[in-house]
Amino acid sequence: MLSNLLETPTLVLNRSWVATHTLPARLAIGLVARGAARIIDPDTYEAHDLHSWHDLSILKVKKRERMIRSESLCLAPLEIVVLSGYSGIGDRRVSFSRLNLYRRDKNTCQYCGNRPGTRELTIDHVMPRSRGGELSWENCVLACVTCNKRKANRTPEEASMKLKVKPVRPRWSQIHRLPLRPIWSSWEKFVSDTYWQSELLD
Repeated sequence: MLSNLLETPTLVLNRSWVATHTLPARLAIGLVARGAARIIDPDTYEAHDLHSWHDLSILKVKKRERMIRSESLCLAPLEIVVLSGYSGIGDRRVSFSRLNLYRRDKNTCQYCGNRPGTRELTIDHVMPRSRGGELSWENCVLACVTCNKRKANRTPEEASMKLKVKPVRPRWSQIHRLPLRPIWSSWEKFVSDTYWQSELLD
């Protein structure tokens, strides 16, 4: 039972109280022990260190059957922790690859909006390579075979074809490190329906 509790996901909030990712409870406890995070009471949303959470857990012992116990501490499960000194979710560069391009464009033709399947999708250069167009996030989009042939060696404007979405470099997001459904009901305060229903990346 203890090992299961220690592996249960804990939602991690940055210091602005924005959800960034999850960690096993054992790692979350380590963050709190080092002073890098504080435990959030799911009932009041007050922040606690290990000792004050221990004291509160003792008071809640009748309400909570499952407890994390050691020689000196008795802790109610950690549902949420907030980081003390981290305000962002990182600025990691997403590698420019065919796989990530398909992910960004959601396997959808950026001209007609159809999703014909990966075999019927091609990579189109918004500004044709023959005319100085770069191989970059900002100049490459997915296009179905039909739209790619129609556009040919022209810009979208010249071909009277409008892009559904302006191509940009995607941001790396730790959203994709979160489970599809909240483990604890207390998470719902920090995570919107859109957040949980967003397409996950491997």
